[in-house]
Amino acid sequence: MTRLKDKIAIVTGAAQGMGAAIAENFVKEGAHVIICDILEKKGEALATELGEQATFARLDVSSEENWHSVVTNIIGRHGKIDILVNNAGILRFHKSEDTSVELFQQILNINLVGAHIGIVSVVPHMKKAGQGSIINMSSADGLDGANGLSAYGASKWGLRGLTKVTALEFGPHNIRVNSIHPGGINTAMVNPQGVPSEYINQGFKIYPAQRVGEVDEVASAAVYLASDESTYCMGSEIAVDGGMTAGHYYMTMPGAPEI
Repeated sequence: MTRLKDKIAIVTGAAQGMGAAIAENFVKEGAHVIICDILEKKGEALATELGEQATFARLDVSSEENWHSVVTNIIGRHGKIDILVNNAGILRFHKSEDTSVELFQQILNINLVGAHIGIVSVVPHMKKAGQGSIINMSSADGLDGANGLSAYGASKWGLRGLTKVTALEFGPHNIRVNSIHPGGINTAMVNPQGVPSEYINQGFKIYPAQRVGEVDEVASAAVYLASDESTYCMGSEIAVDGGMTAGHYYMTMPGAPEI
């Protein structure tokens, strides 16, 4: 498969979960992927598993200095950056009144500010090349509200807005900026205890898909946005959420599934 043949891609938060699936699918489609994460052992192990088309770079996305070093090394080795996936993020559940300013700022720094630093770090090189694709991993919680997620929701709504602004600013340079909005995906972030899917699915019966999502379903959307198949997508929002943001069923009313 060659949808991303010879493209150089940065994927942040790629040592596990959705990021790892995106990295794996990019490699399958012919890209060389730089797996960026603070989880060094997991990131290096994944790079080894994926072979010569993958390398690992330790990256704290909230650090401008770290971003500069990583991007400089990539340009020195590969001469270009075609794709950036801003996937790194953290999730914490707290009532708004119990969310400290320190925690709120930490979540914004990783989920939103980190994406901003990544964008401004790679865009000069994409401008020079005359093309590029930037994919921001927002969330279904960046399209709808969710209790217990004031900081996380703010970061993902902010990332959605950042996507729109940068799509406008960089579109004339043939740099496409789009966002993906996953719903409940079966990762360590959503399912830290590793509960079997059939049990998790019970909590998704009020949504059309009737089940939790899988990482490859998100990765497929990322491959599309990274590829030349999506050249007219700029500022687009792709919800990979099993219908979560479409609405929910009133189970006692007509049209609801029989369970």
